[in-house]
Amino acid sequence: MTQVMTLAIEGGSPVRKENYPVWPQYDEAEEQALLRALHQGTWWRATGQENTLFEKEFAHYHAANHAVTVANGTCALEIALQACGIQPGDEVIVPAFTFISTSMAVQRIGAVPVAVDVLADTYCIDPQAIENAINDKTKAIIPVHMCGHFCDMEAIMKIADEHRLVVIQDAAHAHGARGQLGKAVGEWDTMACFSFQNFKLMTAGEGGLILCPNEELRERAFLYSNCGRPANDRDYQHVVVGINARMSEFSAALLRCQLERLESQTIIRERNAAILTEALEDEPAVMLQQHTSDAVVHPHYMYMFTLSDDHVASIDRKYFVDCLIAEGIPAFVAYQAIYRVPNFSMPPCSAIPQEEYIQSCPVTEHIASRGVWIHHRALLGSEQDTLDVARAVKKVIKALG
Repeated sequence: MTQVMTLAIEGGSPVRKENYPVWPQYDEAEEQALLRALHQGTWWRATGQENTLFEKEFAHYHAANHAVTVANGTCALEIALQACGIQPGDEVIVPAFTFISTSMAVQRIGAVPVAVDVLADTYCIDPQAIENAINDKTKAIIPVHMCGHFCDMEAIMKIADEHRLVVIQDAAHAHGARGQLGKAVGEWDTMACFSFQNFKLMTAGEGGLILCPNEELRERAFLYSNCGRPANDRDYQHVVVGINARMSEFSAALLRCQLERLESQTIIRERNAAILTEALEDEPAVMLQQHTSDAVVHPHYMYMFTLSDDHVASIDRKYFVDCLIAEGIPAFVAYQAIYRVPNFSMPPCSAIPQEEYIQSCPVTEHIASRGVWIHHRALLGSEQDTLDVARAVKKVIKALG
């Protein structure tokens, strides 16, 4: 008879008793950056230099022409939509599997989000589903580089060009990512929005940034983030109805240090993600997010997989995650399908009933109900640290399945 180890959640010994590397990571560099921002004598972006320097450095790293820092990633999406001229009543296609900010930003400006299914291998938006959803009201597409895996941007841009649609990349997970032909986020001639919330691959606790392909869009994004007021204005000339989404000098100073860490951390995460994939790919009870050739650099904001209903349909996903946490693994359940989140159905919203979304988004339904993600800090340790994730997953599956 095969012996099954007692799970830690039931009083057994956990796979790991040591903590994974902490997140956020920082050292004296961040401390000196904060002091630098403090001692410059002005802490406001209009008179300081940290935001301006960070915008240039981040844009250069992502091969973009321009950037605007903002208060957070949700504001970034909202401002980018406004800067691109999206109007109340316009429809914007978004992936059904994403964090709610992707659709909520659309609603916040009075436009209507329309959710479409994602691909079963990458969990990124399905180009054919985009094509099927386009109508006379469609004005924009927001592809999300899920977990840092690049979308099929060539197909998406082709569709957008054919239908004259705006594309705004949601790159909240994709700091440093590169996709087809090795292109960085800034090389696709679109606006792109990043988040620096506490979990993200670069963080100042909160924060956001918009990459802009030209000076005109950069100026419009700045206006909407600066109460509608042009830079250097001294006469209170507020020319658009904007918000105050300015980033502080302290946040920008921290993020300049975080950017310097990004490449080395990405190399470590990619190496360990490959080790974890090799350790788990023979486990029939899990289906891994695939790392396709479209993701030349995959920074792994999270490591994702789904539980296979063919092998472990009896396992409760939430309890499975609770078991992993008890084993010492930083695990989480996947996002809900956005059309199942209450505010998605609050005006302005699509007239498509939830049941129709459920029928048209089978991949999203599966990921949202059976998906598990591992925090990226678990990929910043040693090979043995990484293999402990696989050991815990297999232990829990063996005990529950």
